[in-house]
Amino acid sequence: MCGGAGTRLESDREKPLYPIGGEAMVERVLGALEASRLERTYAAVSPQAPATQAHLERRGVTCIETAGAGYVSDLLDALRDERLSPPVLTVAADLPLLEGSVLDRVCAAYGRVRERTEKPPSLTVCVPVALKRRLGASVETTLEGGHLAPTGVNVVGDGSSERQFESYDRRLAVNVNRRADARLADRLVST
Repeated sequence: MCGGAGTRLESDREKPLYPIGGEAMVERVLGALEASRLERTYAAVSPQAPATQAHLERRGVTCIETAGAGYVSDLLDALRDERLSPPVLTVAADLPLLEGSVLDRVCAAYGRVRERTEKPPSLTVCVPVALKRRLGASVETTLEGGHLAPTGVNVVGDGSSERQFESYDRRLAVNVNRRADARLADRLVST
């Protein structure tokens, strides 16, 4: 998911192209996807991020165009693409600390959940709000009475049921939405 304009980030760059540790966030996420066991990658792009789409196409990434009406709407647009069928792992482009091993762990957790269900459920990957606050990361949305925060990594199933996977991994806890998040991510990628 990489169609953000980056307005909250207050940058003249599109959000996925904003550099963390000298590298565009979308490149960092692509690196994590490439290092994982996942087989195919598609990028959901929007009219708000034409430079991101051009960058990804130069990289050979297949892009799925969305309307740019917001994360959920764009996700639904992308899921209508005939090349995709559930379950689909979705990853936000604003997770610059992400690594392939983290994605593999999410997929393994999903596999354990999937074994216990008849139809492919959806899985929301969350971190404790306390972890985000301890790190100094912004908290945009909360779940479970304010104790958990979604990470931007999800597995979309067939819509029959939803589950949550709680992780304590800081690589999932830093979404770069604001300048303070970018400064935090810059510090953490160098440690």
